[in-house]
This record gives sequence, structure tokens and C-alpha cells, in this order.
Amino acid sequence: MLSRRRTSFQTLPTDFGREIDKRIHVLNVIDQVTGLPNRARGVFYGWWLVGVSGFVMVISTTPMFHAMGLWFVALESAFGWNRTQLSVAFALTRVEGGILGPIEGYLVDRLGTRRLVFIGLTIMGIGMLMLGQTRALWMFYIAYLVMALGQGLGSWLPLMTLLNNWFDKNRAMAMGWSNSISRAGSLLLIPAIAWSIDPEADRLGFRLTATIIGLTLIVLAFPLSRLIRNRPEEYGLLPDGATPTQTQGANGAKRDAENSQTKDASEIGFTVKQALRTRAFWFISIGHGFTSMVLIAMMAHLAPMLTDRGHSIQTAAFVVTVYTATSMFFQLVGGYAGDRVPKRFALFVFTSIQAIAVFILTFGPETLFISYAFAVLFGIGFGGRNPLTVSIRGEYFGRRSFGKIMGVSQVPMNVLLFLAPTMAGIMRDVQGNYTMAFGILAVLNVFGAILFLLALKPKLPADDQRTSPSDPDQVKVSNRR
Repeated sequence: MLSRRRTSFQTLPTDFGREIDKRIHVLNVIDQVTGLPNRARGVFYGWWLVGVSGFVMVISTTPMFHAMGLWFVALESAFGWNRTQLSVAFALTRVEGGILGPIEGYLVDRLGTRRLVFIGLTIMGIGMLMLGQTRALWMFYIAYLVMALGQGLGSWLPLMTLLNNWFDKNRAMAMGWSNSISRAGSLLLIPAIAWSIDPEADRLGFRLTATIIGLTLIVLAFPLSRLIRNRPEEYGLLPDGATPTQTQGANGAKRDAENSQTKDASEIGFTVKQALRTRAFWFISIGHGFTSMVLIAMMAHLAPMLTDRGHSIQTAAFVVTVYTATSMFFQLVGGYAGDRVPKRFALFVFTSIQAIAVFILTFGPETLFISYAFAVLFGIGFGGRNPLTVSIRGEYFGRRSFGKIMGVSQVPMNVLLFLAPTMAGIMRDVQGNYTMAFGILAVLNVFGAILFLLALKPKLPADDQRTSPSDPDQVKVSNRR
């Protein structure tokens, strides 16, 4: 088995550090018994982590986000709450995400994905159990806030940080495969949730369904976290599966001397302060926000919109399944393109297709054919852009403070996401339809595509082109190892 370096918590309070060290020792013994890296010998372990991360996103993201509209239909039927009241729940989660995003980013870089997946899935499971006990609107809001906290700690941000640590040249493809696996799981889970909570049928209902999902998350939290390895360097590897010996040769010393002078930003990386000073950070963060506003609004309101047009909740679930299935394939297309053409160009193309899909659904005939045409185009656009919005940050800002940079970038993004579902809900309740709401969101989507196109890759400041023992971020990494 490849050697595992023991984590040191020298910067933490003494008692806390000792307790953590004791628990780490126990977990390391478990690792020695399971021998997972040995079993994966012959395949770069990063690709196993792609599968693990995809599965974790299936069970954490799908019930909360992709099935959000299904929960709204069931709760509207059970309690008579209007669309605005229901949308506030998701808006509150974006407030939570905006406030805690930088903290979550710090925790990812400080504690690692492994611990956060365990903590996050457990918290999300508790939130799902609370959803199953909902009797009043305020209980629904609290349940969704708890679920959002768990999802933020244990899903997308830490998992994307994990893949950014394990991949460099294949970063976009790895993220594409992970998200594609997530969508594949959603193909099964979304129709199952719709069938289970259908308010017009006597089946499990939303309470028992939420309880089952919550218990499943809690049970799976620990074993899934044990499969995760934070960095390849912990096992004597480098990103993409290279080994230190593979980077050496007859002229290795000369190359190392040259590289020490001109290391790429992906190897050294930006600090948070340095990233904040770049135009690219803001263009990407705001562009990501504008192009995600319509996605979040669709997650919340597509199913209610289709039921307004006379379709059943099962039909709505099938439409969601179509764009999910399409996005599953185009996650790979986006990842492939992102590793071969400038990511900003690819992002512009895919986000523009996403905007076209929304225009068709909003202003086209209210037929089932148009709904499925929207689903296909939306799946192409959303699927293709999804791995690129994260991998472009890894390419531009490197591994050094990736988690913290992603966390800070969520602040402006979540401000925009806070507005989207609430605005759509208010406009629907006032006007009786979603036409103006989704028309505005489609236009903002176009603006986001333009911002991606204008996001040129920043240059690492000259003073930070080489690493130094005095570099605080480098010292922290050394201490953790």
C-alpha cells in the first residue's frame, strides 16, 4: 500500500488537535485493513474518485435541487402554499450559501474533502428527516436550510475541489465524467421520487419518501467518506497519475531549475487576494451566477409550470428526465471540449444554447413537443457548461487556494441565485404565468455567456512565480502532510 502521511493540526487548539489525531489514527487503521488503494492498483485512483464523487452528488444534489419542483407540487397540494412562499425556501438556502460559502471553502482547504463529505451528508440526512416531519411553513424553511448546509459542506464544492486536486491536464474531462455519473443516477431517482410523492396517487407520500432518503444519507455518509483521498501527493503521486520519477530524466535537474522560475499557475496558484484582483474572477463568478439563475428557477418552477399547462407531475418528471439524460452525455462533450479548446469559448457556446432553450419554452407554443424540445436543448447547454464553470477556475487560479477561491466566488453568485426563484414565484402569482420571469432570466443568461467569453486567463503576479518556504499557504500544506 502506498504510504499515507499523517495529518498534523499544529495550528489548532491543543486539546482539539489531540482528539482529532486520535480519531485519525483509528481511521488510518481502518484504511490499512481495507487496503482500497491496493485494490485500485493499475488504475489511477483519481478515476475511482470521479465515480465516488458522482455518486455522492446523486444522493445529495438530486433530492434537494433536481427534484425541488416535485417537492413544491406535493407541498402545494398538502398545505395550499403558493409559489412565492415555496420559492422563499430556496432563496433562504442561497442566503446561507452566500454567507457560509467562504467558510465552506476554507474548511475544504483546511480539513479536506474526506471529512466534509461525512459531515455534510450526515447533516443533509438530518434535514431530510426534518422535511418528512414538516407541519408548517417555518418548519419547511428550517428543513431546507439544514439540507442546504449539509449539501454545501459535503457535496459540490468539496467534490470539485477534490477533482481539481487530482487532475490537471484531464481536469475538465474528470469533472465532466463525475457530473455525468450524477446525471445518470438522477435519471432513476427523479422519476422514483415523482412516483413516490405524487399527491394524486396513494403511494408513499412526501413524508415517508423524505424520511427514507434522510436515513439513506446518514447510513452512507461514513463508508463513502472512507473511499475519498484528498490529494495524490499523500500517496506519492502527482495529478493525472504521474509519479515523481516520471518527471525526471537525464535533463531533469535542468528542467526543475527552469520550472522553479516559470511554474504554471496551475502548479503554484493564486491566493484569494490575488484572485479577487483579477477581472477574470469577477467575470466568471457573475457569469456563472447569471447562467445559473435560470437553471435554479427551472429546478424550482418547471414542474409547477408544466402542471399549470395541464400536464401531470409524472409528465413533468419525464421532461426533467429528458434534460437530465441529455446533460449526462453533454457533460462528457463539455469536458472533452474544455481540455482541447479555450474554456471561455466553449462556455459561451453552451450557455448560449441554454438561453435559446429557455426562449423556446417561454415564448413558443405551450405543447408537450415544445417542452421536450426545450429539455433537449437545455440539457445540451446546461450539460456542456457544467464541468467548464469549475474547471476554468482550476485552470485560471490553480490548486493552491482553490477551495477558498470557489467559496468566495459563491458570494456574488448566490446573491443572484437568491433573486431568481423568488422573482419567478412572485411574477407567477401576480401575472398568472411565468412568461415575463423566464424571459428576463433568458436575457440575463445571454449576458452571462458574454461575460464568460470576455474572461481572459490572468497572469500570476511576478512576485509569486516561484514558491517559497515563507509562503504561508505552502507552510500550511506542509503541516497537513
